[in-house]
Amino acid sequence: MNTPASIAARLDRLPLTRTIWRLVTLISIGGAFEFYDIFLAAYIAPGLNAGGVFKGSTLGLFGIGGMGFFIFCSFMGMFLGCMAFGPVADRFGRRSIFVTALLWYSAATAVMAFQSTAAGVDFWRFIASIGVGLEQVTIDTYLPELVPPAHRGKAFAYYQLIAFSVVPVVALLGWLWVPQTIFGLEGWRWVTLVGSGGAVLAWWLRRGLPESPRWLAIHGRMAEADLVVSELEAAIVKETGQPLPAPVSRPVIATSGASGLADLFRPTYRSRTLVMSIFNLVQTIGFYGFASWVPTLLIARGIRITTSLQYSFIIALAAPLGPLVGMFVADKVERKWQLVAAGVTIGTFMFLFAHQTLPAILIACGVVVTLANNWMSFAFHNYQAELFPTRIRGRAVGFVYGWSRLSAAFAGLAIGWILKQGGTPAVALFIGAAMTIMVITIGGFGPRTRGRSLEDISGQ
Repeated sequence: MNTPASIAARLDRLPLTRTIWRLVTLISIGGAFEFYDIFLAAYIAPGLNAGGVFKGSTLGLFGIGGMGFFIFCSFMGMFLGCMAFGPVADRFGRRSIFVTALLWYSAATAVMAFQSTAAGVDFWRFIASIGVGLEQVTIDTYLPELVPPAHRGKAFAYYQLIAFSVVPVVALLGWLWVPQTIFGLEGWRWVTLVGSGGAVLAWWLRRGLPESPRWLAIHGRMAEADLVVSELEAAIVKETGQPLPAPVSRPVIATSGASGLADLFRPTYRSRTLVMSIFNLVQTIGFYGFASWVPTLLIARGIRITTSLQYSFIIALAAPLGPLVGMFVADKVERKWQLVAAGVTIGTFMFLFAHQTLPAILIACGVVVTLANNWMSFAFHNYQAELFPTRIRGRAVGFVYGWSRLSAAFAGLAIGWILKQGGTPAVALFIGAAMTIMVITIGGFGPRTRGRSLEDISGQ
């Protein structure tokens, strides 16, 4: 008889063949355009300022015409998408919400590209970012439920390799197009429209994705779950020419019922919720404190606008390298220690970046910070999804990850103010303090997850 436990056991003993890689690739395409949208801000900022839509990068904490407020709107939208809408992936399924979120932020971003006032740009950026936040949560819940435990780290690294590969693309387009007017449209509008159009293409590519069998099983849709797993098994046996090993029996898995925020604070999950909430509050200061402000930080170091975009493009070329290297070691080193190492590296090289003026050293430090940030990214997206059971995974990931969106919203404003008051060294000190808190929290209190089944980790 099929049960949620037997479905999980059958999935966990599958080898990582072309069939599984195809599913991971299709999911990753959505992550690529989501990342394009997130990193858009840093590269269109000079164009928004030069075109008079915005008045400057540091126009007070809540100056509607400043770049800081644009970043604030971006992350407040993602915060709402994570916190308020994260649980819908638990209720309606991973695949359907995945596609819905993709179309949402694609349409809203297209509208934003044609706004001519700061208020219009900020409003539609906020609306688009709600969809981005929901997409982030859904990918984090969807991916680990399909990939066997011995390969989850590699799968997340591969997903972010594809996702971060668009960062050099948006950086290159920003460098080439933002200073230009093309067919009567300012360059920043074209850079924005590219990401919006790509999301529609990604939606088409992913029509063949199945629903998560784990989600189907805990919602009592056993026949559908069995059909999805049976098709995967048949495809893998055909590819390998070998019979699959027998599933390892699992404990009984709780089926879905009414769940709420209180579930995250029950004894089994309370400490995990607290640890990951603190982690997400501070990690994003290091990640977006650098990534969203690279051109502006370079300008603050005395680099001209065109040259800063060129340097930013060179730094962005390193974006996929962290996940690329991670594919070979992500499942060999405990996830929490990967996060600790990344935090130490970010803090150290951000300090060095802030005290350099030579172009080669500036770029080198920026590259190392980018590598460490992106390593941290694929490791923690995997890590936080592993810590909670399938029935509340969307709610849990949305809640803990939502704090990073709130933190990033205010960090963007704070960095704009700190940059104005103390320059790049003050920004580096702010990021270093955040990384110290992150390292202590994860290193001291984060549980181990490497190589364990999702049900074992979550205590089911």
